[in-house]
Amino acid sequence: MAVPAMPELTVIVHGPNTQDRLTGLLASLAAHPHPDVEVIVAAVGAWAQETARAYAPEMLVLPLPDGTDDAAARSAGAARASGRWLHFVHTKDGLPAGAPRMVAERAAELPDDADVLLFDHVRSTWDTSGLPSEDGPLLARAGRAAHLLDDIARTALRVTPLLGNRALRTPFWQAHEHRLTTPDEPFAAYAALLLADRVAALNQVAYEHHELRPESLPPVTPEDHYTLVDRYETLLTLTENSTTTPRPTATPSPHPTTGPARLSGSGSGPARPSATHSVLYDVMVHDCLRTFARTTMPDPVAREFFRRAAEAAVRHRPPGHRRPAGPEGIRRALLEENAYTRYRAFQAANRARRAAKSAVRTRRHQVTAALGDHHYRKSLSRPVDPNVAVFAAYWNRGVACNPAAIAAKLTELAPQIHPVWVVTRENAPLLPPHTDHVLPGTRRYREVLATAKYLVNNVNFPNPIVKRPDAVHLQTHHGTPLKRMGVDQMEFPAAAKGLDFQALLSRIDKWDYSVSANSHSTRMWERAYPSRFVSLDYGYPRNDVYYTATAADIRAVRDRLGIPPTHRAILYAPTHRDYEAGWTPRLDLVTLADRLGKDTVLLVRGHYFYDGTPSPLNSPLTALRRTGRIIDVSAYDPVEDLALAADALVTDYSSIMFDYANLDRPIVIHADDWETYRSTRGVYFDLMSEPPGQVARTQQELTEILTTEAWHDEAATKARAAFRRRFCEYDDGRAAERVVRRVFLGENEDALPPVTPLEERTPAPSPRETA
Repeated sequence: MAVPAMPELTVIVHGPNTQDRLTGLLASLAAHPHPDVEVIVAAVGAWAQETARAYAPEMLVLPLPDGTDDAAARSAGAARASGRWLHFVHTKDGLPAGAPRMVAERAAELPDDADVLLFDHVRSTWDTSGLPSEDGPLLARAGRAAHLLDDIARTALRVTPLLGNRALRTPFWQAHEHRLTTPDEPFAAYAALLLADRVAALNQVAYEHHELRPESLPPVTPEDHYTLVDRYETLLTLTENSTTTPRPTATPSPHPTTGPARLSGSGSGPARPSATHSVLYDVMVHDCLRTFARTTMPDPVAREFFRRAAEAAVRHRPPGHRRPAGPEGIRRALLEENAYTRYRAFQAANRARRAAKSAVRTRRHQVTAALGDHHYRKSLSRPVDPNVAVFAAYWNRGVACNPAAIAAKLTELAPQIHPVWVVTRENAPLLPPHTDHVLPGTRRYREVLATAKYLVNNVNFPNPIVKRPDAVHLQTHHGTPLKRMGVDQMEFPAAAKGLDFQALLSRIDKWDYSVSANSHSTRMWERAYPSRFVSLDYGYPRNDVYYTATAADIRAVRDRLGIPPTHRAILYAPTHRDYEAGWTPRLDLVTLADRLGKDTVLLVRGHYFYDGTPSPLNSPLTALRRTGRIIDVSAYDPVEDLALAADALVTDYSSIMFDYANLDRPIVIHADDWETYRSTRGVYFDLMSEPPGQVARTQQELTEILTTEAWHDEAATKARAAFRRRFCEYDDGRAAERVVRRVFLGENEDALPPVTPLEERTPAPSPRETA
């Protein structure tokens, strides 16, 4: 009889059915089974057991009596696990669809000396869901290798201390179970890092941490507050002992339910360098000060908490440790002196100073706004100027997208209409020469917006802008919608992020026209933006260039980018994720570029939402960038040039796929977190069943597609043809002309250039054809 293969990952769901959250968690796991993932439910209490039995035998159910604490439940589940790795998931929390698969696949890549795998998570509360953590950039910084903790202490020890956002290698758990078995979850999360040989990271969301409403939990006792200090003292003692003695074994606390396990004794393992201790010390002081400032405690409890934190700060301060400068340094000095009264006075002075500054700023803004509003209202009494058109794109970033294409065609067909661009002060120097523009908030800005006949934007103008009866508002949009938009975001709080839907509807009601690239968009805009605007089913003006660009144009773009004529160029353009705090490539670009070979150039473009963050291409890529094999084009505009220069596109869920399909060149979808994206952001159709080409769920699959003929084989070509028929319906190179003639020149629909049938269109030549 064949022996069943050992699964890569065991997911151990443990705890009671708190607020019936276990029901949704198990349903999600059951809906997305994976052969390399085993699920064990350590069900505490009758309700959890009843819920879990509905999923047996696919899931192993371990009934545990009411009152079993989390530590005991975790141990019970781990004792029955057969997976190489363990992922502890509390019953109140959640797993994004497909998360166990991602964790299992990443774990399978790791060397045998990697004991802990960290990954990103989202947060939810009783009234919100899908809120991003701040861990994504930290995890991205760690890369794909497995590291000694001391080498990445500043990253790993600042990741949110949850057991749910890390997987543990099963032999590692078995060796240290007695040290990690404590109800104090943050303690166990930190201790796992301190005890691990090596730590690896996965920069993807694979856990949802649900924060219960405080009013639904037992009252917080003074001892609960003091446990925070005890936790760090125990951990710091462990790191201090480990710098001179072997790693200790654990002696459980005599009161394990009220504090962390005490680590002491002797054992084996390498000594810990002092860097880990220094970072953990900073984490402790920061956490204690933040807790003291943000937590309401009776004065006697606050004084005792402060005293204990002060003693810990002095006792464990590393030799030669320097306090930070500024207010934080003052706070730390007062803490180490146990100067409770002076610290409270310092807090009060800071609050008073902030309040005074805020009041001055508020008053200044009120005066400025009142003066500006008065001027704007006065300007509204002036006649509308039929020869002025105001253009804006991407929240005033500059000349770009559909508005730019319309403005260019307007200059050609209606030169009597003067275009004025709204652009922010920091982007004004980047404008093309001689571009007439206004800065938001200035006198001329208010005058122009009040009197212009035409207002064109690919997002929305500010709420106070008045829709005059004889003015025309043209909404061009900036992509074909895969993700939910407008009022359809109401079901997805992480996407909406506090969006004022009533204000959104007021902005929509100002639209006279809405530009559409295909029937799908027309229907979705009508659904997402319910109002009386007229849909212009003309195609996206920004996509005209995909039919008008010449071979010389494409050669010129590739020359500017430094792409040799004989090299294949692949544009990697992922989209923004609402559940991540920042953007970093979801691919190991160094490895990918190496596998693709010297004759392939990667053009890497981050989403424009991350303009304020550093380039994602950090130091490990320096050598490859010098050879020209990876080019960071995140700041390059226009993006249409990049598409023309590329032989193929690799993206995830970005609307660039719909535009690039006009070129009839290969598209590969890298959908490593499709289930998470779909459930968190919401989508209008299943991209996995209707892709524009090959689909890769892992980097290995993507590499295989791009290093074989699969990226442009018959199956990919057939999928792209179906995709083009659906989503390139109106794009034929004359969209801007139709918009200008209809909106600015007032021509009838019948007089406009008809849309050329897809089979009769000729896209711009491919780079291979131009070489």
